[in-house]
Amino acid sequence: MRNTSSNPVNPVNPVFEPKLNIVLVEPEIPPNTGNVARLCAATRTALHLVEPFGFKLDDTQLKRAGMDYWMQVQWRRWPNWLAFEQQLPPGARLWFIESEGPRHYAEVSYQTNDYLVFGRETAGLPKALIEANRESWLRIPMFNSKSRSLNLSNCVALVLYEALRQQEFSGEI
Repeated sequence: MRNTSSNPVNPVNPVFEPKLNIVLVEPEIPPNTGNVARLCAATRTALHLVEPFGFKLDDTQLKRAGMDYWMQVQWRRWPNWLAFEQQLPPGARLWFIESEGPRHYAEVSYQTNDYLVFGRETAGLPKALIEANRESWLRIPMFNSKSRSLNLSNCVALVLYEALRQQEFSGEI
């Protein structure tokens, strides 16, 4: 796995134009991040990892979960949210997926190059970030009040595949 903090495109991966972007803000659990990287490889989706992390990028569990797919992912490491936010292209659309959002994830129309933003496994997205982006705050419906949360990599897969479905799975092999 290579750190691409100075270059947004993984240098060993053939360059492709990602259709969507996944953003993990302060991920804590290595296998979740590895699973998301594998998902991004399979869907040709760009992955943005925003520090601080709850693990080291050379963590064995991170590598194991991502298997050999890390070399197929266009990913970028960001030192903090501000650094990530400052590089966004004009007009970028960000969707913040967090519990209690006013709309559920399937109620919006996703577009090419959208950013799907997910927070830490234990605390979710920072409240200030959600409050500043209420119009883009989405939830995944839950049906058991005793269940605290869903697994991060499962949440990413649900929302990403809904966005891809809306784009008619363009580019499917």
